Amino acid sequence: MKITVSVIKADVGGIGGHTKPSDGLLTAVRNIVKSQIIRNGKGLLIDSYIGYCGDDIHIVMTHTRGTDNREIHQLAWRAFESATQVAKNEGLYGAGQDLLKDSFSGNIKGMGPGVAEMTFDERPNEAFTIYAADKTEPGAFNYPFYRMFVDTLSNTGLIVNKNLAGGVKINVMDVEKGRIAQLQMWQDKPTLEAALMYPGRYVISSVYTRDNQPILSASTDRLHNIAGKYVGKDDPICIIRTQKDFPATEEVGSAFSNPHLVAGNTRGSHHMPLMPVKLNSPASINYAIPIVSALVFSMHNGRLVGPVDGFASADWDYVRQISVKRAIAIRSQGFVHPATLVPSELEYAEGYRARMNVLWNKMRPIPNSRDNQNQQKQQRPQHSTLQPSKPQSNRPQSTKPQNNRPKPNIQIQKSISQGHVQTSPDNMSQKTIKKIKKPRQAKILSALNTEEKKSAPREQK
Repeated sequence: MKITVSVIKADVGGIGGHTKPSDGLLTAVRNIVKSQIIRNGKGLLIDSYIGYCGDDIHIVMTHTRGTDNREIHQLAWRAFESATQVAKNEGLYGAGQDLLKDSFSGNIKGMGPGVAEMTFDERPNEAFTIYAADKTEPGAFNYPFYRMFVDTLSNTGLIVNKNLAGGVKINVMDVEKGRIAQLQMWQDKPTLEAALMYPGRYVISSVYTRDNQPILSASTDRLHNIAGKYVGKDDPICIIRTQKDFPATEEVGSAFSNPHLVAGNTRGSHHMPLMPVKLNSPASINYAIPIVSALVFSMHNGRLVGPVDGFASADWDYVRQISVKRAIAIRSQGFVHPATLVPSELEYAEGYRARMNVLWNKMRPIPNSRDNQNQQKQQRPQHSTLQPSKPQSNRPQSTKPQNNRPKPNIQIQKSISQGHVQTSPDNMSQKTIKKIKKPRQAKILSALNTEEKKSAPREQK
């Protein structure tokens, strides 16, 4: 049976700031979505689940309508619009923040909410995990995805699982240009690693087996590319199928055990570690450390069982302590890079440019510096370096032919006069020699002839 799993998330309001959605928001979303569960042959959905990570609400839906389905996407849009109205009535912060368009246009992608979905033939024991993040960007998943599908030190299944050992196909998106490339493991491994060096631009969007079974789908939209200005971080979400031909659930989960530094945090302008948290956790007000939660599901005939909280066990408490220590360490560096992002990645770029404009307006050339002197030369009027032009005569140009005789070689004359001639008469024009004073001509020619005789080859006896 072919089943589509669609996960759509959005930030439409938070209590007291970017913390968590209110119960009223969650209820509004549930009322819209639950009404479309199939009953008596009517409805769009087989099953659904609604939860949140930080201030982002996520809607998990199973159905048979395929990916990019207009009715499914419109259902999510209506649910978020209903929640937005509640957020406005409750005075919540950032009401409707991720709804960047005025009306639904047929596909929710490119309208603000994040989307991850895939269609596949359901296995008898279908298992998958959904990872939802807050206060970060889609590239935050690059490092864990690399550990899952490329790094054998992190995932032994890449060695012992025959299907995974053959390598997978990884689609990498350029989120700035809206282009995508498919890289094959293992031959494209160095190219993939080069792309993943810059997670702000190159993002893993999907992963397939060699025989085109879908394993992973992740949201990749960047909100500032849609809105043209900062309206919040992109807060990615993804679906990963697990077990049998795919990575084990534990291999996928352990990829988050090393809290790596990601872009995001308060005002979306810092580097901070990505901390695994329990389901339905609010964002921290300790400088809003980036967070990720794990929803572990089983599914049969499209009906969901779960979720299990993947990051709830005691061992993850230790990982959370590592995250906090790293967060405090890098935040202690204040605003100095790399604690903050580079200017091109700052989400509040307009405010930063305003500060830098003040600095640039105060800039003055350094006295006696080379750059300053070059600048003065460039700024000097061009006519000041020219000699005054002589008045042109009204006399007609002469028609007398020009004397094209070669000028005497001054250097040769000087050398001859000093007695240091190093050449032969063949290299010297006869006209030049005639100009030499007669009393010295014979002496010089005699010396030259003597040198010529010395240099001539001797006759063999």
